[in-house]
Amino acid sequence: MSGKQSTAGRLYGVGLGPGDPSLMTVRAVEVIAEADVIAYHSARHGRSIARSIAAKHIRADHIEERLVYPVTTETTDHPGGYKGAMEEFYAEASARLAAHLDAGRTVAVLAEGDPLFYGSYMHMHKRLADRYDTEVIPGVTSVSAAAARLGTPLAEGEEVLTILPGTLPEEELTARLASTDAAVVMKLGRTFAKVRSALEGSGRLGDARYVERATMAGERLAELADVDAESVPYFSVAVLPSQVDTERPQARERGEVVVVGTGPAGPLWLTPETRGALAAADDLVGYTTYLDRVPRRPGQVRHGSDNRVESERAEFALDLARRGRRVAVVSGGDPGVFAMATAVLEAASHEEYADVPVRVLPGVTAANAAAARAGAPLGHDYATISLSDRLKPWEVIAERLHAAASADLVLALYNPGSRSRTWQVGKARELLLEHRAPDTPVVVARDVGGTGERVRIVRLADLDPAEVDMRTILLVGSSQTRAVRRGDGEEFVWTPRRYPEA
Repeated sequence: MSGKQSTAGRLYGVGLGPGDPSLMTVRAVEVIAEADVIAYHSARHGRSIARSIAAKHIRADHIEERLVYPVTTETTDHPGGYKGAMEEFYAEASARLAAHLDAGRTVAVLAEGDPLFYGSYMHMHKRLADRYDTEVIPGVTSVSAAAARLGTPLAEGEEVLTILPGTLPEEELTARLASTDAAVVMKLGRTFAKVRSALEGSGRLGDARYVERATMAGERLAELADVDAESVPYFSVAVLPSQVDTERPQARERGEVVVVGTGPAGPLWLTPETRGALAAADDLVGYTTYLDRVPRRPGQVRHGSDNRVESERAEFALDLARRGRRVAVVSGGDPGVFAMATAVLEAASHEEYADVPVRVLPGVTAANAAAARAGAPLGHDYATISLSDRLKPWEVIAERLHAAASADLVLALYNPGSRSRTWQVGKARELLLEHRAPDTPVVVARDVGGTGERVRIVRLADLDPAEVDMRTILLVGSSQTRAVRRGDGEEFVWTPRRYPEA
């Protein structure tokens, strides 16, 4: 509630529910009975769904204010276009209601569903609620009504429900549908073909249900894939219901393997595409530490293992896919950068796995994450080198360090040290100092995105190997890289995009 004028009338935003008059709340009926003025929106044809819902509660002595939209789906010659025409309408409509309120009359603005959920009432509320005593009466939304009419849970447990307007661009719809557990898409009508395409593109079309005019005359329920786009009205929604207790198909002729990158840490670093692949998988395969970053979903099977069995893990995933399972191989960072994509593709090149589909989905790399935290050290050419000599000789690493450093490239050094590898960082520092000045900036980034995140900028000469472990990545600047401390005390590193003439 809010209020400014004690002698003025009171404003109500009255939620009427999804259409069936019996679903109006007791409070909504009370407020309509108390009101002097009943206001409702309508198109230019004059019919108002809101008024029809509340019709039996509207008396002959009620003052009715019909707020007629100047434009709905048609074009307008207003100099401000559609937005300008609507802004002018809302200003004029709120002024009409304010005149009643100033005269001491109580005004009830009727709204289908809930007044503050994609409703027209909110435009009146924003213009009047700070000036007059106001109460909003919540109503049953079309989302709740659709789920009830389908008779299926909308979201359960820790599932995430996403509400989307069908007016979003198709790519945005596809990404959001791929990354959520359950969803409702509003405002269909002319957007239906686009929404259907987005559901198909996100791999969710088979799960989607269609609800038209829930609880109203002419209600229709259907599998969304079977609905003719030409028959869809505005008052319809697409529903992706809860996946809990949904049986995952087990008898596919052929499964697939998707190698996904989780980024350097937790869920904030997942891409929408990766979220969708993880949600759709029957089986998750990966290093246990990386699997722990992925939300648990009913019906999925997790196969965790040690970090040193990459080949075995890849073959295990491919064997599952041969049996018709959808398998997500979970990798940290980007799966193609010192990670699981290579192991899976190497195994998939064997004849027995030739028919198993394999996809690789990108993730945020440790280098990119650390660079963003520090500023822009990778702003020019750079090289990525792993200091681990477990899979290649140190002599090869040293040769590559010399070559990249002599070419004046910024260096992203992965796998710099561990409990069993303690001398590589010190040796790499010695090699790099043969080509770089002692004060060359080095970003020492540990556990970026995690609870133990620590990002520091040190001089190359001051790089301490004792502070480096397997959860650390090093970004070593070129001769052009600069470390700058700003007036607020923050220090950042950047490498200019322009390189000086020889």
